[in-house]
Amino acid sequence: MSANDSPAARLQALFEGHRLTPTQRRIAHSMVRRAADVPFLSSVELAELAGVSQPSVTRFAVALGFDGYPALRRHLREVAPAEPAAADTGSSNEYQQAVESEIDNLRQLAEALADPAPVRRAGRVLAGSRPLPVLGLRAAAAQAYGFAYFAAKVHPDVRLLHEGGSMLHDRIDGAVRAGASALLCFALPRHPREVVAALDHARQAGLTVVTVADSAFAPVARHSDVLLPAAVGTALSFDTACAPMLLGRVLLEAMCDELPDAQARLEEFDAKAAERGLFVD
Repeated sequence: MSANDSPAARLQALFEGHRLTPTQRRIAHSMVRRAADVPFLSSVELAELAGVSQPSVTRFAVALGFDGYPALRRHLREVAPAEPAAADTGSSNEYQQAVESEIDNLRQLAEALADPAPVRRAGRVLAGSRPLPVLGLRAAAAQAYGFAYFAAKVHPDVRLLHEGGSMLHDRIDGAVRAGASALLCFALPRHPREVVAALDHARQAGLTVVTVADSAFAPVARHSDVLLPAAVGTALSFDTACAPMLLGRVLLEAMCDELPDAQARLEEFDAKAAERGLFVD
């Protein structure tokens, strides 16, 4: 089955073109994460899954053009007839369940990557930007740092933007003056307002914005030119971001494919590292 045939992809296609409220985006995100089960959930169960009220689920269905949630559920059963996922009858503890949930996120990412065109397009855009600003604030700062660390080994000028404040727009302007044509953003919940403002500023300055976000319905979606979604895990007190991290590495690979001297730069780094005795292995 291709990514376009997956239950998650069909749900995303259903939501496209609708201006959803933050609460409705939360419902949509929860539905995508449990795409195989959603056609069999009641409105109360979906509300509990998304952490919203039952009337919010009804309003969500109406916003999508249905008479109510029963009509939406009938539609989902018609376009995606399938048996609900079997309940886990094992004795997994809460930590194991968190890991299993993250594995599901990675499987969903693998399905999405069955169509590599969006990532390849993003790789071309990022490879062509000199310099390349990489933005990630708060929870996403680690993702931005990791990408920038490795990207700097193959890209001639990577600029990490991992601190907010009044200087953020100045640093974006500086990158534009230096010749930047694109900006890469990592955006994870909870989404800081200054990230949205920074993306708006970047686009107004003429940059093409590529964003790795937790969902196609994240608040940064309409502020991005290329959006690459990868779900975060929510089973623990603090979100886990294995899928966004892996998607960042995939994007890095796509960028390397567009840099003709990437391999030479890596070999040069390895030679210098050996001369300096940087690593013990």
